[in-house]
Amino acid sequence: MYEIIPGILEQEWSEIEKKLVIIKRFTHTVHIDLLDGKFAPNTTWLDPTPFAKYSKEFFLELHMMVEEPIGYVDSWADAGVKRFIGQAEKMHDQEAFVDRVKKRKAQVGLAVDAQTKPEAIVVPYEKLDFLFAMTVKAGFSHQSFLPDCLAKVRFFREKTTLPIEVDGGINDKTIILAKNAGATRFISTGFLFKSDDPAEKFAALSSCLDRR
Repeated sequence: MYEIIPGILEQEWSEIEKKLVIIKRFTHTVHIDLLDGKFAPNTTWLDPTPFAKYSKEFFLELHMMVEEPIGYVDSWADAGVKRFIGQAEKMHDQEAFVDRVKKRKAQVGLAVDAQTKPEAIVVPYEKLDFLFAMTVKAGFSHQSFLPDCLAKVRFFREKTTLPIEVDGGINDKTIILAKNAGATRFISTGFLFKSDDPAEKFAALSSCLDRR
């Protein structure tokens, strides 16, 4: 039911690949952050091509913090991405985005940033595979968790049984807050990779979720 997913937010392919090598020691699902500098004041590696060789080894999910993410779907699906997350704030037609991802036989969810109300998602929830709430302002890793964002998680949970992902400031304390609000998937970037032993930190997060 619960899942911890390592996040990668990097500008250089060499850094992405280093993290993939580390991640495969303890899990096989990876969250890739995609930033074009328009949604948030940061950019990341934007070329899907080199991910193709890892698409059988990993379940790849892509967080599309870009303008009109529909334009990125086909090239990233061709590279093996199986789960797509689009920011509701940066698309003029949410239904078209969802339909494009579905056409590629991939999972699709819509996300809201820290300052965005959950009502910004206008697609009926039954058309989605999951929902996604930022718990920091989108764009950078190593930020502090914003507890007020959990109101969105509770809003979603009251309305659906779909999986709910949270991303931003997730550590061994905040993961419990997010879980109690109704989240089921937890993206962790800084907490894992600022450590000398990401596998140990991943295990610590897993242990938190095992507690009642």
